[in-house]
Amino acid sequence: MIVGLGIDLAEVERYRFDEAERAWFARKIYTEEEWAYAMRKRHWPERLAGFYAAKEATRKAFGHAIPWRQVGVSHERSGKPIIRLYGRAEGLVAARGINTIHLMITHTATMASAVVILER
Repeated sequence: MIVGLGIDLAEVERYRFDEAERAWFARKIYTEEEWAYAMRKRHWPERLAGFYAAKEATRKAFGHAIPWRQVGVSHERSGKPIIRLYGRAEGLVAARGINTIHLMITHTATMASAVVILER
């Protein structure tokens, strides 16, 4: 049974940070894993936009704000993206009886999109 659904779009251009902005966003928004993953990629702003969209879609699926760094995008060995919750947000899964968090991310040179489905 679906108990939550969230979707978000992010314009890639907004994630082409200069050095000062990169330092702020790395500290305030993204997990270390997300930042390291994105910076290894040639088109890192696309990855950062996708991660941001995934975080916002997760917040929408749960129906309330969750601190940015308590929602993270990780990857299975296959490369499939997954949502990980950290800190106090970890308890949301058990509290809501959620069995699975589905995540889909796609991006182009200009836009990134993410969909999150919470399943019980």
